[in-house]
Amino acid sequence: MSDLDEGKLGNWLREHVAATILSTSITKFPGGQSNPTYRLETGGNPLVLRRKPYGVLLASAHAVEREYQLISALHPTGFPVPRPRAMCEDPAVIGAPFYVMDLVEGRTFWDGALPGMDPDARTAIYHATLDTLARLHAIEPESVGLGEYGRPGNYFARQVERWTKQYRASQTDDLPEVERLIEWLPRTVPEQQRTSIVHGDFRIDNLIFADSAPQVRAVLDWELSTLGDPLADFSYFLMSWVTEPEGRSGVKGLTGPATGIPTMEAMVERYCAATGRDGMPDLHWYFAYNLFRLTGIVQGIKKRMLDGNASSAQAAATVERLPGLAAAAWGFAEQAGA
Repeated sequence: MSDLDEGKLGNWLREHVAATILSTSITKFPGGQSNPTYRLETGGNPLVLRRKPYGVLLASAHAVEREYQLISALHPTGFPVPRPRAMCEDPAVIGAPFYVMDLVEGRTFWDGALPGMDPDARTAIYHATLDTLARLHAIEPESVGLGEYGRPGNYFARQVERWTKQYRASQTDDLPEVERLIEWLPRTVPEQQRTSIVHGDFRIDNLIFADSAPQVRAVLDWELSTLGDPLADFSYFLMSWVTEPEGRSGVKGLTGPATGIPTMEAMVERYCAATGRDGMPDLHWYFAYNLFRLTGIVQGIKKRMLDGNASSAQAAATVERLPGLAAAAWGFAEQAGA
C-alpha cells in the first residue's frame, strides 16, 4: 500500500490524463528529501507523480506548481525534461497538491566517479552534462513564457536573504559559522552580469541519460528553479570538484586523463566557450554561498525530521552533515577574503 488514496487518485487520472492506474501499482521512489515522488503503472507508459509533503511547510518551499510551470514551458523547446501531463492544486485528492508527468527511462549516475566506465565514456558523460547546462542558460526566459518566473534584482542578494530566512525558520542549533556567513555574504555579493533560467540543484544525479549513449534524456527536480545568475548553477555544479568522493557527486582528486573526468579548469573553459564568456570570476565566494544554501536546505530537513515530516529514510544521515557543511562554507569564505 502507498500513502496515496488510490481510489481518488485513480478517478482524477482518468478524468485529467485519460490513464487508468493498475491496482497496487504505485511505487514510491527512494531518495529525494523534499517532494515525495512515485511511479504509477498505467498499463501503458508509466507516469511519475510528485507531490508536496504532508504537514506544515515553510513558505515558498516544495513549490510543485512552479516545477510544473517550468517543465511545461521547456518541454516544447526540445530541452530534455519529462513531458508534463496535468497539475492538481486540490489537496482533497491525495492530501497535497501534485503533478503528473511521463516517466523517462534511462540511466541515473548516483556516483560522480562513474565507476566501471572507461575514461572516454566518463569524459563524454561530463561533457554532455555541462553542455546541457549551457543549453539551459542560453534559453531566453521571455521566449518560453517565463519572463515573470523570478523577481528582478541581484539574484545572489535575494538568495542569501531567502536562505537566511529559511535557515532561521527551521533553526534548531547555534552554529557560529552560519552566523558569520549571515553577516558576511550580504556585504560581499558579486554584481550580476547575466540573467537566465536557473535550475537550482544541477548535478549529475538529477539527470537521466540514454541507456547506450552519452545523451541527457531528462533534467529532473526543478523545485528550486527561478530566474537568476547562471553562475549560481555553474558554481553549484563545480562543487563536485571541491567535494571529496563520497559515493555521490564528489570527484575531488579523481580528475584528469587517467580517469577521464575533466578537471575543473577544463569544465570552466568548456562552459565559457559554450556561453560566450571570456573568463570566470574567483569562485570561492560562490562556493561559500552554495554551501551556505545547502546548510539551509539540510537545516530544513532536520526540522522536518524532528517534526516527523522528513520524506527520506536517509534524512538522519544527511542531517549529521550539518556542522561540517557550515564549517566548509566558512572555509571558502575565508579563501574569498573573509
